[in-house]
Amino acid sequence: MTITKTLTLAAAAATIGLSVAALADNHGGEESGDKALVILTSDSLQTQGMAMILSNAMQQQGTDLHILLCDAAGDLAVDGYESAEAIKTPPSNPAGQVKPEGILQMLMGNGAQVDVCAIYLPNSDLGEDNLREGVGVAAPGPMAEMMRDPSIPVYSF
Repeated sequence: MTITKTLTLAAAAATIGLSVAALADNHGGEESGDKALVILTSDSLQTQGMAMILSNAMQQQGTDLHILLCDAAGDLAVDGYESAEAIKTPPSNPAGQVKPEGILQMLMGNGAQVDVCAIYLPNSDLGEDNLREGVGVAAPGPMAEMMRDPSIPVYSF
């Protein structure tokens, strides 16, 4: 993905929040088959929210997403976890407020693959049975292959 394309995604998501269905329709699915790896480590609610909003925009534009949650962001993958607050969305989004874990679950429902980092569980009091249904534990080898693949852009938040 080029820098221009990345900036266009960011501008579109910032301008219209989660309401990108019309943008996806205009895109015509010409990018179906695109893949992206989103790595989220931040504990910042706004950073987590924007990462999920941009991931949603990419998914609606035909990108096959793989999301890797590490450090404090791994909490989003824990069954029953709820952010302390909701994020206010732009006026163009009728939802008004969203939570990152809610968007994450929506992304998963639409086919995004979500994993926690291999060291997330061993460095917590949690086990795989504490993760939301459908969330896996990333293996370093396959993740490194994705990161090295020049056809798969990597976005880190």
